[in-house]
Amino acid sequence: MVVRREILRGEVWFAAPTVCVRDSPDLLALYLPTGAEFGFPERGSFPCGRHPWQLAGQRAWRGPGKLMLHRPGEAHSVDVFWAGAGRTFAGWYFNLQDPLRRTPIGVDTLDHELDLWWAADADRYEFKDVEMFAQRLVEGRYPGMAAAIRAEGDRIAALLDAGERWWDPAWARWRPDPAWPVPTLPAGWDTVPC
Repeated sequence: MVVRREILRGEVWFAAPTVCVRDSPDLLALYLPTGAEFGFPERGSFPCGRHPWQLAGQRAWRGPGKLMLHRPGEAHSVDVFWAGAGRTFAGWYFNLQDPLRRTPIGVDTLDHELDLWWAADADRYEFKDVEMFAQRLVEGRYPGMAAAIRAEGDRIAALLDAGERWWDPAWARWRPDPAWPVPTLPAGWDTVPC
């Protein structure tokens, strides 16, 4: 089990327990299964507000699970989404985020709101949450980071436009082991540093 946490201004803002599918020098693959409960700390001062899922009352992952593919040092993950009970491949989601930092219980990052989505049935990707990203900048969520976040999105778009695929498309056919239990957050998940 690997705890994937989001750290906002030095405090845990969000956490989710995941299953480690692969941990190699060039790839960390984490699976977030259906029903994995989210952690939202009750204490802490968050000048940018609470996590959007907490505000929406979403306390656990919904849907058939998602797989998050991380390469060391990269400011994004390539997430694999499926739909329905049959786990039909839905598409690739390029989640802009801080590069992962390993901790004794998992990894820390911070989602950057701006993302790219390439649906399985689409000819091209699209940017996602552009307006929300702009709003987050107004709120002060990413001080001094706006240009770097936009540049990472543009870099990913340029790679996709050039036909580059830095992930293995076979992950779209990956299936979790049905015997895996749904992981839970360990005690102390909300403590920084960890």
